[in-house]
Amino acid sequence: MNIRITGGRVIDPSQQLDQVTDLFIADGLIAGIDTAPAGFEAGHTLDASGQVVCPGLVDLCAHVREPGYTHKGSIARESAAAAAGGITTLVTPPTTSPIVDTPAVAQLIQDKARETGLARVLPMGALTRGLEGEQLSPMHALAGSGCIAFSNARLPIRSSLVLMRCLEYAATHDLLVLFQAQDAELAKGCMHDDSTSTRLGLAGIPEAAETVEVARCLMLVEQTGVRAHFGQISCDRSARMIIEARARGLNVSADVAVHHLLLSDVNVDGFDSNYHVIPPLRSQLDRAGLRQALLADGIQAICSDHQPHDAIAKQAPFAATEPGMSGLETLLPLCLMLVEQDLLEMPQLIAKLSCEPAAILGIDAGTLKPGRAADVCIFDPAARWTPSAAATRSGGGNSPFMGTELRGRVTHTLLAGEQVFKL
Repeated sequence: MNIRITGGRVIDPSQQLDQVTDLFIADGLIAGIDTAPAGFEAGHTLDASGQVVCPGLVDLCAHVREPGYTHKGSIARESAAAAAGGITTLVTPPTTSPIVDTPAVAQLIQDKARETGLARVLPMGALTRGLEGEQLSPMHALAGSGCIAFSNARLPIRSSLVLMRCLEYAATHDLLVLFQAQDAELAKGCMHDDSTSTRLGLAGIPEAAETVEVARCLMLVEQTGVRAHFGQISCDRSARMIIEARARGLNVSADVAVHHLLLSDVNVDGFDSNYHVIPPLRSQLDRAGLRQALLADGIQAICSDHQPHDAIAKQAPFAATEPGMSGLETLLPLCLMLVEQDLLEMPQLIAKLSCEPAAILGIDAGTLKPGRAADVCIFDPAARWTPSAAATRSGGGNSPFMGTELRGRVTHTLLAGEQVFKL
């Protein structure tokens, strides 16, 4: 169906475009901006007056929980939540059961996603077999089966020799390696190690648990020349090390979860298990450093780090609960807080959620250029709404933002020209 989207503020950072104009879609592709192509007849017209029209969002880390953990979430439910959040492409880690270390599992995830037709789900492959940190996974075969990148998640590769061999192999085949940097021996705690953790009597995780591993990985990236990305960094020092590495010419990038830009360890004060996340919410100085790195383009993307949990997983004393928060439907409105706080301009924010993460992955997404797939997010930046665990489309309602009034809401999401969400 041919679609005309009229009257919206079209923002596409990949074209330095920010103007109120019309968008034309034909045969699932962007057919034109401002001026209709010759012979175009709209089968459907969508009035976006007062709203922002931008590329569908690209989320670099979202756990879909399938296969293996369907009591927490499923590809169908998490894809529906993604569509409601304006996300058309999401990357899921290899921590399913079975682990994504065979082509069959990678294909299963993509087949299930295609069945729902609500979002593109791109699996990451395991860097080592079984994520055990000992033997290389069949990375080339996994890449051929659709794995977009390779990671050992937060599970340790204790041998630097094994890690170097993994990176050498990935570099040989020009594969992207994604680090979720964490030293397992230092990360035996449940919140940031500082005065708040001491006062609350909770075991702390020092920033060295992240920065030590970032430093090791950067040294091996320099040694091997692999394309590398650091996902969900939480410390100011991590950001500075990555910025310095980029200045030296290393092909590295980084993203940050939106909650690390908005919250700090002070929020744990009430023992609310929804604030139990890994990496932990860091100090206010770390939060300020991450914001500065984002503004200076030292951090290229913002993600949800979506981790849905069943209710029981969060019903225990803080340290005994499972870490992670649900965040697909709230990613955009939480990010819009950064615009309200004058940290970013709207086009800068859209870039961090669309074309820049797409560039990290090397995929053809995050753009409204004519001839590209019509993945489109339309949202009302002024709309106020209150998310709730009962109303969420995700399998998990575990978020401290449930019950909090947010500003900015997606009204329509199109995937390859098909409307997959309408408010």
